[in-house]
Amino acid sequence: MKTKFKGILTLLLAFVVQITFAQEKIVSGTVSDSSGTLPGVSVLIKGTTSGTETDFDGKYSINTKTGDVLRFSYLGYKTTEKTVGTSNSINVTLEEGGEVLDEIIVTAQGIKREKKALGYAVSEVKSEELEQRAVGDVARVLSGKASGVQITSQSGTSGSATNVVIRGYASINGSNQALFVVDGVPFSSDTNSQGNFLNGNVGSSRFLDLDPNSIESVTVLKGLAAATLYGTAGRNGVIVITTKSGSASGGKAKKNEITINQSFFINDIASIPDYQDNYGGGFDQSFGWFFSNWGPSFNADGVDGYNNDPAGTIQPDGTVEHPYGSSAFLNNFLGGNNAFNNLYTGERYAWKPYNSVENFFRSGSVKNLSVNLRGSSDDGNVSYNANVGHLDEEGFTPGNYVGRTTLSVGGRAKLSNKFTVQGSMNYTLNNVVSPPVAASRGNGTLGWSTFGNVFFTPRNVDLMGLPFELPENNGSIYYRNGNDIINPRWSVKNAQNGQKTNRVFTNASLTYEINENLGLTYRSGIDFYNERNHAHSNKNGVNFDAAIFGFLTTYDNNVTIFDNYLAFNGNYDITEDIGISFVAGGTSRSRNFELQGVSSTGQIAFGVLKHFNFENQTPIQFSQKRNIIGVFGEAAIDYKNYAYLTLSGRNDWVSNLPTENNSLFYPSVSGSFIPTQAIEGLKSDSGKGLNYLKLRAGLGQSAGFPEGYPTINTVNQSTQNNGGAFGPITLNSISGFRANPDLKPELLSEIEFGFDARLFDNRIDVSFSYFNRTTKDLIVTKPLAPSSGYTSTQANVGKVEGSGVEIDLGLDIIKNDGNGLNWNSRVNFTTNEQIVTEQDDDQIIYAGSTAAFLGGNAAIRGEQLGVIVGTRIKRDANGNLLIGTNGSYLSESNTILADGRSVTPIIGNPNPDYVMNFNNTLTYKNFTVGFQINHTKGGDIASTTIATLLGRGLINGDRNKTFILPGILEATGETNTLQINNSQYYFSNLLFGPKELTIYDASVLRLQEVSLGYSLPQTALDKTPFGAISFTFSGFNLWYDAYNTPDAANFDPNVAGVGVGNGRGFDYLNGPSSKRYGLSVKLSF
Repeated sequence: MKTKFKGILTLLLAFVVQITFAQEKIVSGTVSDSSGTLPGVSVLIKGTTSGTETDFDGKYSINTKTGDVLRFSYLGYKTTEKTVGTSNSINVTLEEGGEVLDEIIVTAQGIKREKKALGYAVSEVKSEELEQRAVGDVARVLSGKASGVQITSQSGTSGSATNVVIRGYASINGSNQALFVVDGVPFSSDTNSQGNFLNGNVGSSRFLDLDPNSIESVTVLKGLAAATLYGTAGRNGVIVITTKSGSASGGKAKKNEITINQSFFINDIASIPDYQDNYGGGFDQSFGWFFSNWGPSFNADGVDGYNNDPAGTIQPDGTVEHPYGSSAFLNNFLGGNNAFNNLYTGERYAWKPYNSVENFFRSGSVKNLSVNLRGSSDDGNVSYNANVGHLDEEGFTPGNYVGRTTLSVGGRAKLSNKFTVQGSMNYTLNNVVSPPVAASRGNGTLGWSTFGNVFFTPRNVDLMGLPFELPENNGSIYYRNGNDIINPRWSVKNAQNGQKTNRVFTNASLTYEINENLGLTYRSGIDFYNERNHAHSNKNGVNFDAAIFGFLTTYDNNVTIFDNYLAFNGNYDITEDIGISFVAGGTSRSRNFELQGVSSTGQIAFGVLKHFNFENQTPIQFSQKRNIIGVFGEAAIDYKNYAYLTLSGRNDWVSNLPTENNSLFYPSVSGSFIPTQAIEGLKSDSGKGLNYLKLRAGLGQSAGFPEGYPTINTVNQSTQNNGGAFGPITLNSISGFRANPDLKPELLSEIEFGFDARLFDNRIDVSFSYFNRTTKDLIVTKPLAPSSGYTSTQANVGKVEGSGVEIDLGLDIIKNDGNGLNWNSRVNFTTNEQIVTEQDDDQIIYAGSTAAFLGGNAAIRGEQLGVIVGTRIKRDANGNLLIGTNGSYLSESNTILADGRSVTPIIGNPNPDYVMNFNNTLTYKNFTVGFQINHTKGGDIASTTIATLLGRGLINGDRNKTFILPGILEATGETNTLQINNSQYYFSNLLFGPKELTIYDASVLRLQEVSLGYSLPQTALDKTPFGAISFTFSGFNLWYDAYNTPDAANFDPNVAGVGVGNGRGFDYLNGPSSKRYGLSVKLSF
C-alpha cells in the first residue's frame, strides 16, 4: 500500500511539474493603433517589475505564464490589460486619449522624478526635434525649442561660437553660460576665448563636439531650485543631455536595431544686401577709386550722370582708366617696372555695376551621416548602444569649413541582483577653418575683417575679375590707388584661422542595491580635449603688420577634467499616504588647463608656414587649475500623490580662494500641489473641462566663484627681450593686476512659482512660470589709477535684481483618430529683465570697448544690466541736439546724470521686450509638415553693417535730395538751416558720427524651420529588411524680417558682435547669416 501511494504521489508530482512548465511560455505579438504599429509601448506583467517594450515594428516578446495580466501603456493612449491564456500570441490595438501617463524627468545629478512632483519649471526636447538638422552645433539646434533659453551665434562663419543663456544675464564679469551635462557628467562647453571678436577670434564652442543625431533627449533645468545639487556649476541653469549611448537601459529586452540618418543640405548666404546699381565709387558725385560709393551715376546723362562729373575721368564711352593702370602703388612698385603696371597702363575699365559681393560668396553644403546600433540580451539584463557620425560642412564663405567625426559606445549590465554597471565613451575629432574674421568699422582699420572688405566693395569694382596677387612677390593688390586695403580673395588664399580638436569624454557608474529601499551609486567621468589652434598669414599683404610681414601662431589648449560622484539614496513608504525619497552624497571636480605654443613674426620665404621660416619667435605658455568639492543632500516627500515637498542643500569648496571665503552653503526648497487629484469634483468627469492642474513654487540659491587666481599677485615672464650687447634677455615683472585677498563669491538667490494645466481632454496644456532672481556681491574687474602701481583689480561691488515670465502653451488645433489630419501647435514665450540696484562706481563697462566711439555694455545703477553706451549726439542743457558749423551733428562721450554721476551716454538697451516661438506639427496619413516661427520683439543693436551699407552709399539709390538735420547750431543757438548732401549725411553722420546713430531696433520675425516628411507605410516594407523608411525635406532660416531696420540692408540681428561672453547688442560686420535647405533620409532595420 505504501509503495502504491508513493507511485501515485510521483505521478501527481510529475503532472504538477508538467502543468507548471506548460504554463511558463513566451508570449509575443504586435501593438498598434488605428494608423499603424507603435514602437516603444511599455509591456509590463502586472504586479511585477518584469517587462519589455515594443520595437520599431511594434512587436514584443515576453516570458510569462498563463494567468498573468499584461499591461500595455503608451503616452497619450488608454492603458490596456490582457490576461495570458492558452494562446502564445496577443495582439493589442491601443486607443488614443484617456489618462496622460506620469512623465519621468531626468533632474539634477541624474535623479529621475515624476514631473508632477517637481516644484520648478523644466522643458523637454525629444530626439526627433534634434535629428536630421542642417546645423552641427547642438546649441543652435535647440534654438526656440524651450522658453527662457536665449541662443546667439558669434558670426556668420560655419563653426563659430555660440552663446547659451537661460533666464537672462545675472553676472557682470562671471560666466552666464548654461551648464551642459552629458550622461550625468558636467560637460565642458568652453569657447576658445584667447582672443575676442574685436581683434579677431573665430574659435568654436565645444558644443560642436556633440552630434545632435546621437542625442536621445534634452531636459532644460531653468531655476536655482532645480539646479542646487550641481552647485556653483549649475547657477546659470542646466541643459541635461542623455545620449543614445548613455540611455542604454536594462530590464527591457530589445532586438538589435540599426538606424541610419543621411542628410544633404545646401548652405547659402541668407542676409546679402540689396545693393543699388545706379551709382559707383567716388565721393560727392565725383569718381575716385575710394572705399565709398558716392560717385556719379552709371548713366551718362542727368545732373548726376558721369558726363557731368567735375573730375572728367569717365569717358563718354563709359570707361575709366583701369585701376591697375592708374595705381600710384604700382607706379612705384619696383620702380614701376612690374607686370601689372606694364599690362594695364592705358587699359580701359567699364564704368558699370558688378555683382562682386554676390559672386564672392558661394553655395556651400552640409553632409551629415549618422549610424546607430542598439540592442540587448534576451533577458534585457545587458543592453548596448553605439553611434558613429560624420559631418562635412562647407561654409558659404570661401575658406570656411567644418569637419567632425564622432564615435560613441555605451551600455548597461545587471551583474547580479545587487550590482548594475553603466557607462559610455565618446570620441570627437573636430576641424574648423576660416579666413580672418574680426570687427570692422567699415574702413578696414579696426581688425582684419574679410567680411568687412567684401561688404563695402564699391559697385564699380569687379572683385572677382581683378587679379588679387602680384606676380613678382605674391602680394595683395586691389583697386585702391595706394593699395591700402587688403584684397579679400588674397586673405582667403593666404591667411587662415583654424582649430583642430581631439576630445574624449567618458563616464562609468556602479550602482549597488543594498535592499529594495536603499542604494549606493558611484559615478566617475573623465573629459580630455586638445585644441590645436593655428593662425597664419603669408607676408606681402597690406594694411596690417600681420599681413605685411607675415605671422604664424600655433598653440594647444589642453583641458583635463575629472568628475566624481558618490551618493547614498533611499525610498520609503512611511505610511500608506506618505512616502519619502532621499539622496545624500558628494562630488569632486578637478579642471586643469594648459596653454602652450609659439608665436612667430617676420616671414622669410613666402609660402613656407613653418616657425623656422620666421625671424622672431615668442613662446606662449599659461596654466591654470581649480578643484571644487561639494557635499549635498535632498529629501522629497509626497502625500497621497497630490502634494510634494523637496528640500535640498549643497556646500561647495573651491581651491582658488582663501579658506575664509572659499566655501558657501546654499539651500533650496520646492513643492507642488495637484488640486485635480486632491479636490473631488475639480477634475472634469467628461474630460471636456479641466483635466489636470498643478501649482508649484521653488526657492533656491547658488554661488558664482571667480576664475583664475584673483586673491594673489602673479608674476609675468617675458622672453626674447632686447638686451643690447647682452643679446636677448628674459624679464620678470609683477602682474598689473592687484590681488584682493578679501574677494568672496557672488551669491545668487531665486524664487519662482507657477502652474501647469491640461484642459479639454488634454488638447490644451499650459505652463506658466514667474521668477525673481538676485545676484549680490557681484565680482567686477575695476580699473585702478596709475598712481596705485597697478592697472586693475577685482572686487565685490554691487547687486543685480531681475525677474521674468515664461509661458509654454500646447494646443491640438485639429485632432483625429487614425490617418486623419492632426495639427499640434506649441508656443513658448519669454520676457525678463535685470536691473543694477546697487553699485558704488558711476559705471562699469565690462564688454565691448571702453572707447566711446566703438561702444560697450555697461552696468549703471538703476538701469538694465548691459545697456549700450557710446558717443551720442551732443545736447545742450535743454536736451536740444547740437549741430556744428558744417551742418553735421556734434558728438559727446560723457554725460552727467541728475545725481551727479559721470557716465558714458546710454544709447541703447540690447535686452528684448520678449521672445516668442511658434512650433507646429501637422500630420496626415504618412505625411508630416512642421514649421517653427520666431518673433523677437525689441532689443537694440549697434549695427556697423547697416551703418557701412548706408554710409558708403551701397544701398541708398536716391541721391537727388539734401538734408537739414534737426537741432540747433551750437555756435548761435538758432535752429539749424544748413543743408548737407547725401554723402555728408550718411558718411559723416550715420557711419562716422555719433555711435548713437548706428542704433536700431533689433526686432525680427523669422521662419526658423520648415519641413515636409513622408514615411513609407508598413505594408510597403513587409517584404523588405527595413522596419521604417522616411524622407524629410527641410529648410532653416529661409526667411526673416528685421522690420525696424532698412529693408535693403537685409540685416540679421542674431549675432554676438563682440564675441561669445557677456557682451550683446553689437554688430561689427560679423558677416551674413546662413540659410540651409535639403533632404534627409532615415532607414531602420
